[in-house]
Amino acid sequence: MAQEQQSVADIFRRAQAAHRENPQMSYKDLKAQLVREYKGAPLPPVYNLAIPEQDARAPEEDWSAGLSLVLRGIQQKDWAEVINGIVLSLEQTEGYERERGAEGSTDEWHDRSVGIRGALEKGVGKWMPEELKAVVERSAARISNRQAEATIPKKDQG
Repeated sequence: MAQEQQSVADIFRRAQAAHRENPQMSYKDLKAQLVREYKGAPLPPVYNLAIPEQDARAPEEDWSAGLSLVLRGIQQKDWAEVINGIVLSLEQTEGYERERGAEGSTDEWHDRSVGIRGALEKGVGKWMPEELKAVVERSAARISNRQAEATIPKKDQG
């Protein structure tokens, strides 16, 4: 039975899921498992090598590290090279998160709201009706309270 053609992002998500299921698995073993899974399947298309959701997890230079290997693997019809590139990108992304936390959480250099925060606040203040602003503020306060409650250990909650 022929497998359906997967995109690079689909294969990346599969690699990510497999590594989450078995976090102690080495990247070498993950590569071997994925090569076995995809061997004989149609190679992913080259027109879309991006992994969009990774942009929110790590800087582009980390999550895109293996994409040149993926492209070369597709061009040479070599699943081992495709998987090698995907796992390299996964390793870089997970390494970034392990060392620094989620992107934008620990340093201002990666904060994507820098430079637009003031304009956004000005635009919201100027164009959003007062009633809607009040609803948003109440909703944000409720979410903040729920998050604070979630951090309190259960035995401390009355």
